[in-house]
Amino acid sequence: QVQLVESGGGLVQPGGSLRLSCAASGINFSRYTMGWYRQAPGKQRELVASITRAGTTDYENSVKGRFTISRDNAKNTVILQMNSLKFEDTAVYYCNVQITLLGNFWGQGTQVTVSS
Repeated sequence: QVQLVESGGGLVQPGGSLRLSCAASGINFSRYTMGWYRQAPGKQRELVASITRAGTTDYENSVKGRFTISRDNAKNTVILQMNSLKFEDTAVYYCNVQITLLGNFWGQGTQVTVSS
């Protein structure tokens, strides 16, 4: 079965950095677009960044220039490098893959808290 396992969240001060990792299993990883979403308390889940199988990336406007998404197809892993973190980046971050005819798959989420 499809499994996505995130790691790397934590508590960081404003201006700091975190690196989130998502390990995928049960899929032919290199064939799929992978995404990172986040959900802050009281807000809807939003797409933060995505990367296609060809390596094309896309970012939500507020994280452009600060976050970088990358993938390692040999390790079935997608990474979200987050720099210059702000208070408003505080959220639970989720890894996602959408597979035609099978559905939408999510990891368990990892908490990112930006606080002084």
